[in-house]
Amino acid sequence: MNSRLDYLDQLEAEAIYILREVAGQFEKPALLFSGGKDSITLVHLALKAFRPGKFPFPLVHIDTGHNFQEALDFRDNLAKTLGEQLIVRKVEDTIKAKGLKEKTGKLASRNALQTFTLLDTIEEFEFDACIGGARRDEEKARAKERIFSIRDEFGGWEPKKQRPELWNIYNGKINKGENVRVFPISNWTELDVWNYIRREKISLPSIYFSHEREILEYEGQLIATSEFIRIDKGDVVSTKRVRYRTVGDMTCTAAVESSASTIDDIISEITATRISERGETRIDDRISEAAMEDRKVNGYF
Repeated sequence: MNSRLDYLDQLEAEAIYILREVAGQFEKPALLFSGGKDSITLVHLALKAFRPGKFPFPLVHIDTGHNFQEALDFRDNLAKTLGEQLIVRKVEDTIKAKGLKEKTGKLASRNALQTFTLLDTIEEFEFDACIGGARRDEEKARAKERIFSIRDEFGGWEPKKQRPELWNIYNGKINKGENVRVFPISNWTELDVWNYIRREKISLPSIYFSHEREILEYEGQLIATSEFIRIDKGDVVSTKRVRYRTVGDMTCTAAVESSASTIDDIISEITATRISERGETRIDDRISEAAMEDRKVNGYF
């Protein structure tokens, strides 16, 4: 009998260990769940870590109001099927309560405003740890994060104040008011996630697979038409066969032309591409070289 773990077994074992460390070290953790492939993978890992018991944390979604309906439907159905608590807090409510000013323009996004709702939600439920599906291969600011990443009492992130993590020793000791963002699949790549989804037969929202969609072609990006973006005279709108590599807001997440209708097709497509997941599809990362890091410093996930 071959007792050696393959690389997916090793990644899975590390992530389950981290989830159990969170359950052991923190009093009020939460798992941030958007209905995207990475957070769905986290939920699958949590099932392996904690079933037959209930999760020792609720699922939490910060809903900007600009999400893809396919992801929201999947989110609700999965939480209901598993019988786990789902907490949804809406950016729309924060905008009204705090009198926040939304961006205006062609692709006006609420992406930055969701930080306010996230920090309010952490305070409301007194969460001391928030588990998320960020990976180091996605973007350079995320590559700087530790597995346990400390946030100050204002939700701020200071890259130079991160704690050392030797081997599998994670330090979750925090002062009152501080909290920790935890990234169990930080060491995974996009391809690892898809290979794991294939191996474990994990269901995903239909948006990840090739489908026809009406899109706006804008500055080399394919943006889904919706009530949230402005179509100007002269804009090119057409119906194309596309899929999504990542699921964010409709205003800042671009589709890719694709005929990949199965997981095997998608794995072949990702293996061949020379462009990263966020580099190809996330408009919010193109605002500046440090767009993601600037958002994280202010409390963004």
